[in-house]
Amino acid sequence: MHRIWLAFINSMRALRYLARHEKAVQQELALFAVSIPVALYIAENALMFLLMTGAILFLIMIEVLNTGIEAACNAVSRDFQKDIQIAKDCGSLAVLISIVLAVAVWGYALFTAFWK
Repeated sequence: MHRIWLAFINSMRALRYLARHEKAVQQELALFAVSIPVALYIAENALMFLLMTGAILFLIMIEVLNTGIEAACNAVSRDFQKDIQIAKDCGSLAVLISIVLAVAVWGYALFTAFWK
């Protein structure tokens, strides 16, 4: 139980840092805060609500991992290196894929809610 508590403390420290310093995470946290009441209004059932909010949480999770990759790469070297560029580009691609997923889920939810 102690390890879980320490992991929670470390996670909250990371969340606090990201919320203060990373613009993308700030925007995604704001999007998540807005998505909850909107999803409650639009979702036809609990599963759709979970899919809608889960897609935004998934986006945030991928953004957190991408930020971690970028921080690790920057700690290794700030000079241009092809391997570091590939790592950062792959992290960016993961964020893009999660954005496409979120748009698809929310697009489907909006379509079924308003244009059936």
